[in-house]
Amino acid sequence: MFLISKIAWLILQPLSLVFLLLVAGLLAMRLGLSRSGTGIIVFATLTLFVTLFTTSGSVALQVLEDRFPRHVPPATGERCIIVLGGAFENEVIAARGGIELNQAGDRFVEAVILARENPDARLLISGGDGSFSGAYQGDAAVARDFFGRFGIDTNRLIEEGTSRTTSENAANTAQILAREGLDNCLLVTSAFHMPRAVGLFRKMGVEVRPWPTDYRTTGRARLGLDFTQPSLNAQLSTTAAREWVGLVTYYLAGRTHTVFPK
Repeated sequence: MFLISKIAWLILQPLSLVFLLLVAGLLAMRLGLSRSGTGIIVFATLTLFVTLFTTSGSVALQVLEDRFPRHVPPATGERCIIVLGGAFENEVIAARGGIELNQAGDRFVEAVILARENPDARLLISGGDGSFSGAYQGDAAVARDFFGRFGIDTNRLIEEGTSRTTSENAANTAQILAREGLDNCLLVTSAFHMPRAVGLFRKMGVEVRPWPTDYRTTGRARLGLDFTQPSLNAQLSTTAAREWVGLVTYYLAGRTHTVFPK
């Protein structure tokens, strides 16, 4: 299932899909199906335009980020903080050493802040090697070095280092929480990823307090044209598409109670 999901996403992400549609359109025209080929190419071109030169990606991502706002008061007195992986550049770390964070690095920066504000809380880090090769350390393993450098007692850490997907994060974490007798935990992950994560945890019977971070939008995005940042628009569209596809797929597979948890 892991490999299938990886391959499916390689095909379904916007720019890959546009490329495949263009190839299909050209093949159709080559086979004498001019009308069909032209229609496919026009659709691919429109998809590319929307992806690169509109704010559709920002708006779609913003809807996800706004689903679980961070509530006050601040998180103090917590017994457990769950941090979902996906924030370290594990391939780069393997080649160069040290610690390298990617765009989701706010998950672990926020976790350091929460750990200092809640000195008695356990930190459950869920994240294995999600690469095709499986040849690198997962986030759970790297996290021990990361937190240690910030003066966080690594004895507080609980490492769940086998998960490769969000579904596995939830399932494996649920088992550890039951074993350790921990409940009512904070869940730290990217704001756009929170709906899918919460839905999966709820399906496992685990109630968590969402603590979103790593916001990618301002919260004020409106649908319109934007010719100033095509690369960023494509990136936001890709991230949004992945989450929405994941929400629908997990619901259809019976892994969540609803398409868009709230």
